[in-house]
Amino acid sequence: CYGHAGADMISLASILRIPVAMHNVPGEALFRPSAWDMFGTADTEGADFRACAALGPMYGKY
Repeated sequence: CYGHAGADMISLASILRIPVAMHNVPGEALFRPSAWDMFGTADTEGADFRACAALGPMYGKY
């Protein structure tokens, strides 16, 4: 596998509900869950933070 692994790491972070900002990976290379569209589509990084705040972490204190 060749290329930049950043898109895979950011996609993993989105699955685990960890918001990521200030990256240089193009938006077309990233995976975002379709449910996150309700948090906005114009500013995708802002939508990531709003989705993570609303949904909470995937893993946390039990």
